Amino acid sequence: MPTMPATGAAAAPAEVPTTPPAEVPTTPTTAVPATPPAEVPGLPTTAQPGVFSPESARKDVPILHRTVNGQPLVWLDNGATTQKPRQVIEAVSAYYSAANSNIHRGAHTMAREATELYEAGRNAVAQFLGAPSPDTVMFVRGTTEAINLVAQSWGRGHLGPGDDILVPVLEHHSDIVPWQLIAEETRARVVPVPLTPDGDIDQDAYADLLSARTQMVVVSQASNVLGTVPPVREMTALAHRYGAKVLVDGAQAVAHMPVDVQELGADFYAFSGHKLFAPTGIGALYATPEAMAEMRPWQGGGNMIESVSFERTTFAPMPHMMEAGTGHISGVVGLLAAIDWLRGFDQQAVAAYEQALMSYAMQAMATVPGLEVIGSAAERIAVMTFTLAGHDPASVANWLDKDGIAVRAGHHCAQPALAHYGLESAARASFALYNTSGEVDQLVASLRRLQEAGPGAEKA
Repeated sequence: MPTMPATGAAAAPAEVPTTPPAEVPTTPTTAVPATPPAEVPGLPTTAQPGVFSPESARKDVPILHRTVNGQPLVWLDNGATTQKPRQVIEAVSAYYSAANSNIHRGAHTMAREATELYEAGRNAVAQFLGAPSPDTVMFVRGTTEAINLVAQSWGRGHLGPGDDILVPVLEHHSDIVPWQLIAEETRARVVPVPLTPDGDIDQDAYADLLSARTQMVVVSQASNVLGTVPPVREMTALAHRYGAKVLVDGAQAVAHMPVDVQELGADFYAFSGHKLFAPTGIGALYATPEAMAEMRPWQGGGNMIESVSFERTTFAPMPHMMEAGTGHISGVVGLLAAIDWLRGFDQQAVAAYEQALMSYAMQAMATVPGLEVIGSAAERIAVMTFTLAGHDPASVANWLDKDGIAVRAGHHCAQPALAHYGLESAARASFALYNTSGEVDQLVASLRRLQEAGPGAEKA
């Protein structure tokens, strides 16, 4: 756990270390067993929840031991993507080295092995999300594709003139644009739910906007720009009173808190693997059996059909009906390994550590003159979006990069949320379980040096 200052102010941050670590070690490749188990396991049995420390997580992530611009890498852009543990890297390499095959249709040994790995990944996702069955999980490229899938496969058949889709101002563009597109076709309307000054969703306004016209509510379990964690369970229960469906965007939540889709009451739940220490290009969409029954094919082609003739096509049962073409098989293997790795840590301990780290970071950042953190919701994940007086966000990110510190700058695909604060862009530091209080100190020290150097220093 990070060491907390004894008083309300943060201790003076330490200077950035000037001695880079040793070169990145070469990661050995492990072999896929020649004969996978006959029955697909729910999860590999090697990882049992154990004691968590950020050091135990860091030792597994090779990229965290490299240097950038001659300085040790401080990766504080986890909201954009997380870094990958060696277990994930090795699993993907081993799949391509020893088990590469297409799935489901093949009659040979390697096809059966690859299919077992793929479906083991589906089972792992179901268990990770608290879903009632693997058959409620569809593989997609990521959260954005999952939301588009719901808009097209469910929305096209259930939205019409005068129907409402409620989307908080807080949301990522991927929670807004797909619904705008389908609303244009169906003559439904996307209705923004306002925010309170501290960055929470205005629950009174939300309750007032719900009506018999509401067909869908789209809400993130955690905001990518403010870190806000809204009361999703309560919002879902209220929406259901009006007969509305609820899609929960879990992209920012899955790496930071235990998820139980049944406890949340979500009709749909989407997330991206690359924000969960897994490869890019893989994600998952959960849907209740009732919601699945109301979905129609969005894309057509191989893997999602039972039979095809020029007279009639019959489709495979769910979830395969939503998985046209060859799936991202190696991505699923990597996602399975990432879930296994993450579940090797006590998830409550991870969440508690990140909250303590965020508290420390808030106090430390308060010592930087002219720095303002955007949003102050009581419930939030470890995301800090901020501005620095006298410096535009891109220049701040460029300065930090010279010290090996990676943060994001821009609108964070959440322009309405930033506009709520009168901003077009901001800098963002986003933390994960492998970040440390020492890295917070390095961030603060670098920002203090920038302020002391004055405007324009970041361009020198």
